[in-house]
Amino acid sequence: MITDIIKSALDQKASDIHLTEGLPPVFRINGRLAVQRQFDVFSAGALAETAKQLLGENYENYGQKRSFDFSFHAEGRRFRGHVFKQRGADAVVLRVIPAEVPTVDQLLLPESVKKFTSLRDGLVLVTGPTGSGKSTTLAALINEINRAQEKHIITIEDPVEFIHPHRRCIVNQREVGTDVENFADAVRSAMREDPDILLVGEMRDLETIQNAITMAETGHLVFATLHTRSAAETIDRIIDVFPPVQQQQIRVQLSSILQGIISQCLVPAVSGGRVPVCEVMFATDGIKSIIKENGPHSSIKDQILLNHRKLGSCTYEQSLAALYKRGLIDRDTALEHAKDIETFKRMVQR
Repeated sequence: MITDIIKSALDQKASDIHLTEGLPPVFRINGRLAVQRQFDVFSAGALAETAKQLLGENYENYGQKRSFDFSFHAEGRRFRGHVFKQRGADAVVLRVIPAEVPTVDQLLLPESVKKFTSLRDGLVLVTGPTGSGKSTTLAALINEINRAQEKHIITIEDPVEFIHPHRRCIVNQREVGTDVENFADAVRSAMREDPDILLVGEMRDLETIQNAITMAETGHLVFATLHTRSAAETIDRIIDVFPPVQQQQIRVQLSSILQGIISQCLVPAVSGGRVPVCEVMFATDGIKSIIKENGPHSSIKDQILLNHRKLGSCTYEQSLAALYKRGLIDRDTALEHAKDIETFKRMVQR
């Protein structure tokens, strides 16, 4: 049955598959959930069998932890999966990974983000809520480097999603739970693995963040993700992870190694599918001073606006307005997702 469900999801260009007791499969298509009533309603027993089929020898580990991340191939495609318990029964979520690693241009990301791929060292963060395309954006940036430079890239992911072939770069991909115990250990051990570039799939805890900062300080280029919605919120989140006695020192460290932040979300496109709305911040001297001195969020936005023409930085509203002007999203969608409706309206009237 799971094979038929996967085939149907691929035919409908679904991004996610949800399996839970009391419902037939539910697909996420263009950001919206759609119940697939051509399939039977899942019972607890059927879900248990599906979980066993998907997890194989890892089913025992899942039984102990009550949730488990995994990845697999089916129908010529790669999937990221998560199985968990709810009301005593199994539930499954599968994410469809695109068949090929996308390019920055294919994702309709701002052209300016390519500048991050030519850096020699420092920290670049891609942030956004769950399902906002962070992993895909990171994969596109790594793909850009892999096609143009001779580097050693190490990725640490949970699980590995996009498979990067060795093109001009050596790309070693480590999966948490399979190749390494956790993110913090993997980042620490990367210091002995001669990388030029390190991708950290998620900075979940203080130790991982501290190790990533150390990697950036020692001459490596580090890409990582956080579940934050803006550049200002991202900076606060990193600082707040640390005890108050350490926070000023972390501000100094972060101001010296941060290269930029891409904060994004996905909105429905006119042609179907979804497109990213991005706030892009480059860590200029002005931004670094704000970080070091604990300046207000409004100052960060002012700096982004100031460097729009020179560097290609952009606020969320500028990105949203650009998509609307290009005809990629309609007005209702833009207004629904605008954080500052009046600012957006002024931008599209110019």
